[in-house]
Amino acid sequence: MVQQSGKTPDISVRNLTVGYGTEKVLLQDISFDVRPGEIFCIMGGSGCGKSTLLKHIIGLYEPMAGDIEIFGRSIVRADEEEKQELMRHFGVTYQGGALFGSMTLGENVALPLEEYTQMSRAEIAAVVAEKLKLVGLEGLESYMPAELSGGMRKRAGLARAMALNPRLLFFDEPSAGLDPITSAELDQLILRMRDQYGATVVVVTHELDSVFTIADRVVMLDKKSRSIAAEGDPFELREHSENAWVRAFLNRGGFRGAERRREKSQRTEAEEK
Repeated sequence: MVQQSGKTPDISVRNLTVGYGTEKVLLQDISFDVRPGEIFCIMGGSGCGKSTLLKHIIGLYEPMAGDIEIFGRSIVRADEEEKQELMRHFGVTYQGGALFGSMTLGENVALPLEEYTQMSRAEIAAVVAEKLKLVGLEGLESYMPAELSGGMRKRAGLARAMALNPRLLFFDEPSAGLDPITSAELDQLILRMRDQYGATVVVVTHELDSVFTIADRVVMLDKKSRSIAAEGDPFELREHSENAWVRAFLNRGGFRGAERRREKSQRTEAEEK
């Protein structure tokens, strides 16, 4: 864990209201911070607005009200040039990997480098090879997305998201459609990205095993109240939240999380000694 709680938040959401059109409100007047270097999970039941909230944070949608600050700068009030400059520090992966099917794996990963840098072809090729190796896809530059498994496409999407060494990594349901073993491998990859590059990570997910494995903190969205039901350490919320629905939600599973909790406790005891 490399989060730095004493520093200015990397992401600050303030009094945010989001929805569709002018009347369909999904979330109303919500506020939370994402600290530097932490893995922060956005959770909640189906239709509560998890993915919609993420798209607002990365600047794809404009909120009905409120503000979102990235590194202390409002992405809501930013002009197009400033918004593009902020977004250059984002790495985003979507549920299906969002690879361009007509392009090779290498061409997909190279896209951010071609758009945002002045690197030569040789330099871009070197970075592409490095990022593919990082996610276990070394030597597959010439493969087409259709030739890859679902898990490989997810990892390829992560390689592309990491191309510019972003300060912020965003994942929308990274484990969706994956078997438990592949999902567990992806969790470890997310942890490695954070630890190796010091990135701040925001994950939208409903997978409890992943939450208890990777999350430093979570925010839980409630569809009925259109607000935040709970925020904090997932283990603490599971055991001690005053909200019965939150406790029930978090107690639906988490065998890998229990193992992670034991390991975390053992590391803490070792450090104290």
